[in-house]
Amino acid sequence: MTGAGHIVFAEMDDVIFGKPAAEAIAQTAERLGAKRLFLMVSGTLNRTTDEIAKVQAALGARCVATFDAMPPHTPRSAVLAATLMARKAEIDLIVTFGGGSITDGAKAVQMCLANDISTIEGMDALRADKDAGVTLCAPPTVRQVSVPTTLSGGEFSALAGVTDERTKTKELFKHPTVVPQTVILDPAVTVHTPEWLWISTGIRAVDHCVEGICSGEAHAYGDAQAMKGLALFAKGLPRVMEDPQDLQARLDCQMGTWLSMAPIASGVPMGASHGIGYILGTLFGVPHGHTSCIMLPAVMAWNKPANAERQAIVSEIMGRPGEDAGEVLDGFIGGLGMPRSLAAVDVGTDQFEAIAEGAMKTPWIPRNPRPIPSPAEVKEILALAAG
Repeated sequence: MTGAGHIVFAEMDDVIFGKPAAEAIAQTAERLGAKRLFLMVSGTLNRTTDEIAKVQAALGARCVATFDAMPPHTPRSAVLAATLMARKAEIDLIVTFGGGSITDGAKAVQMCLANDISTIEGMDALRADKDAGVTLCAPPTVRQVSVPTTLSGGEFSALAGVTDERTKTKELFKHPTVVPQTVILDPAVTVHTPEWLWISTGIRAVDHCVEGICSGEAHAYGDAQAMKGLALFAKGLPRVMEDPQDLQARLDCQMGTWLSMAPIASGVPMGASHGIGYILGTLFGVPHGHTSCIMLPAVMAWNKPANAERQAIVSEIMGRPGEDAGEVLDGFIGGLGMPRSLAAVDVGTDQFEAIAEGAMKTPWIPRNPRPIPSPAEVKEILALAAG
């Protein structure tokens, strides 16, 4: 763990919890003086529940357009379609209601609107500059309010993962002001989220906590948040499985997600679980929650020679002091009914070379606490997760 660094806080105004989402959205729009709101929402929620209709009713004429066609992994084509709809409607605020792909999509829409992007190719200009670490473009002028229904945590970050369908590569778009201006945590709306998605994205947030704690660049601020977040998940996820109507357990998990993002927001890099997970998602369509379920214990096992002392902290927080952290996480994830091997998601050893080559190009592999100098080491980790 290093002793130097700096912490940059994103431009988020507030986090609201304890109020119904529709009411909180209407009050937020009033506070921000927004008159023309663009809803980017889950298609499933829009078609099968009345949650989106409640928001539309609460906003009345201020709701000028609704987009509900964002696929997983946030493809450029869908971002562009949403941008064109938003531009035509002359919006002044985006409201997202759904999972991480929708949240990331709206961040990208903010950037497209501000930079007059109207083609797939034009979005090349929005990729994060490797030297600057952010996208070198005009800052968003239309901001975002987010109501998350999963636990992956993108609503608390200033970056978006967007897939370029031409190369099947998930790229980062980053700007300090794309972080949602307000986040609304309403556990009641999450009862519609499929159990597998709730639990697996919860493990994604656990992955944020664990890789934050175990990073070679961890610091006290990130540790404090990640440790508390991990403790909330250790109890909250099993409680939701036992009783899906336990709204306090759901809110605990949402709070855990908020805390899990503190390491990332304060400059602590993620490691190989995130790096490999990005490639599993973009090349093979594996949901990011499932990539963490599969890869995190394997990465812990491979990294243990470099950070056993930090891993011991994870075991203690999980209520299993003195036990191997990778095995503790493996048992916890398996006990929640999540996939535990690459074989379970139809990824075979013949695909390891492509995964390893792709992972080496992500920003996380070079920052893994145990050095990964070549694709060979990535393949060692994949072998541990093969099943």
